[in-house]
Amino acid sequence: MERNELKERVAALNDRFEGAAPVEILRHFLSDFNGKIALSTSLGAEDQVLTEMVVSINPSVRIFTLDTGRMFPETYDAIEMTNARYKVNIEVFFPDYRQVEEMVREKGINLFYESIENRKLCCHIRKIEPLKRALAGLDVWISGLRRAQSVTRENLHTVEWDENNNMIKVNPLINWSEEEVWEYIKQKNIPYNKLHDKGFPSIGCQPCTRAVEPGEDIRAGRWWWENPENKECGLHVKKD
Repeated sequence: MERNELKERVAALNDRFEGAAPVEILRHFLSDFNGKIALSTSLGAEDQVLTEMVVSINPSVRIFTLDTGRMFPETYDAIEMTNARYKVNIEVFFPDYRQVEEMVREKGINLFYESIENRKLCCHIRKIEPLKRALAGLDVWISGLRRAQSVTRENLHTVEWDENNNMIKVNPLINWSEEEVWEYIKQKNIPYNKLHDKGFPSIGCQPCTRAVEPGEDIRAGRWWWENPENKECGLHVKKD
């Protein structure tokens, strides 16, 4: 489908599905864009919920994740548990080793602590570039974003046009609370990243993620040395 035609459909699709049940949303998009849609997963709680949903609708749906090279061991365990449980093979995309080597040579192995610019460079090389390869040839990608996750996500919609990747992004869980996510996980006995049991509500790269204290914001453990309005890696940031 032509990009302009896709973009023109977004407003009507969002009006149709805003407030709809996630399974209803997924059933439509997995059917209407069969072969041109994929679920991106970070193996967090929301993405595990979506994995269970999409596999129940279409067992052959494409699911991929990004391995930045700085992941927690528990995240790799979650990949294995998920593949075994749902009889899927999550595709793993890695950064270009030449870009990583050049960055580390010029900026150091832990450059991200030095400045926001360095951190965003690291995220670009380790996440954004592999994501573009993962999304090549697709019309739609499914994401586990929720409005309640952070101040940077309060204005997101169920169906959006992703200018960065020139495609439709679908956020079926956009209106769900954290409590709803965990209730669904318990109800369906969904395997999940065990870091969630150790105070990690949001999980990214190991050097850039810490456990949070009771009462802290669920994204407080991500890039904790930065201000909340900067706490995005670029995967889900709209162009100005």
